[in-house]
Amino acid sequence: MNLIIDAGNSLIKISVFREKTEIHHEQFEISEFVARVKLIFDKFPNITDAIISSVGALERTDMAVVSLFCKLHQLTSKTKTPIKNSYATPETLGVDRIALATAAFYHNPKGNTLVIDAGTCITYDMVNDYGEYIGGAISPGIHMRYKALHEQTAKLPLLEKEELTDFIGNSTINCIHSGVVNGVTIELNGIIEQYNQRFNNLTVILTGGDALFLSKRTKNTIFANPKFLLEGLNCLLEYNKK
Repeated sequence: MNLIIDAGNSLIKISVFREKTEIHHEQFEISEFVARVKLIFDKFPNITDAIISSVGALERTDMAVVSLFCKLHQLTSKTKTPIKNSYATPETLGVDRIALATAAFYHNPKGNTLVIDAGTCITYDMVNDYGEYIGGAISPGIHMRYKALHEQTAKLPLLEKEELTDFIGNSTINCIHSGVVNGVTIELNGIIEQYNQRFNNLTVILTGGDALFLSKRTKNTIFANPKFLLEGLNCLLEYNKK
């Protein structure tokens, strides 16, 4: 069994995989990490390997706890991957994006794949039909946009995402929702269209915490998979066991 740990900017997400099948999943605050990890090993004592992808504030001492129970792999820019990394600055490429690119390769090994991760940030990552990671883009996520409008102005309230009734807002609150949700939707559709024009038979995967919310708003054919990053981490762990 494999323990897959994704330490993001906001939450810790953990899955237990038996080969390629996820058999357990949970998410929690970083402060709960040590206690939750111990409970997982109590419940799944047959876990033999773990991988950690950390882009957040997970401490080395927290990671060391996992190594007390099983063999630990920490994902870095130097981790062996099945794809060719053509990023100009591979040492600066986020480990979450490495995992997403790996998942894209295993999902569509002989095709062009764009992965959109709609989380704290929205990242776009492209793997071509040669199994080559060529880069993408980074932009603010939905919550980050709401937060920026609130914190960088004197009077605009902090809102949470919700469905739009019309793209023309008739109040300040509706205008904020339209600016954020409609803006992200148009960005998504526009960027997908750019990639479609350059790459033949493009497969688009939408993942991350806002994947299901945004999937209803895209006019393109996409596959929504909120756990795509965790699947990529499991693939990387299996690949590095060899």
